[in-house]
Amino acid sequence: MDIKEIQNLIKFVAKSGASEVKLEMDDIKITIKTGSDSETTVVHQAAPIAQIPQMAPPSAAIVPATTEAAAPATPAAKADDDSKYITIKSPIIGTFYRKPSPDKPLFVEVGQTIAEGDVLCIIEAMKLFNEIESEVSGKIVKILVDDSSPVEFDQPLFLVDPS
Repeated sequence: MDIKEIQNLIKFVAKSGASEVKLEMDDIKITIKTGSDSETTVVHQAAPIAQIPQMAPPSAAIVPATTEAAAPATPAAKADDDSKYITIKSPIIGTFYRKPSPDKPLFVEVGQTIAEGDVLCIIEAMKLFNEIESEVSGKIVKILVDDSSPVEFDQPLFLVDPS
C-alpha cells in the first residue's frame, strides 16, 4: 500500500463521517481516526502488498447528516476566537515533531512566550530534519498538530497571540 492509497483512504473516511476505521490484512494494519481538528493515521506494514481490496461505503448514512447540522455553528465561533491570533503554518510536507529527540524536552508548550527566530518544531521530510523557526514574537495559544503526525504544505501548526 503506497502513500497515495493511504491518503485516498483517509479522505474517504473523513467524507464518510466515521470517527474511526480499522483495516487489517495479512501483513498490514491501518487505523484511521478522524477528529474535529485533525486526522491521524497509524500504519504498520511488514511486507509489500500486491493488491488492495476495495472498501464498501459505511452503512450509517444518518451520522454525516447529524455532524453537518452541528458543524456550521462551531467553525463560526472558532473563527471569531482565532481571528486575533497569528497562525504559523507548515512550510513543507513531512512529519511534525515537537521535540528534537524522544529523550529531549519539547521545543514549545501552550502558554510559553516565544521570540522571533525561536525553534518551534521539527518537520522531517525525506530523512532531513528541518527546524521550523518562529517569524513572530508572542505567546503560544494552541498547538494544532499532534506529535509524530504527518503535515501538509501550508497546514496550520500553531496559534500565536502577538500581544
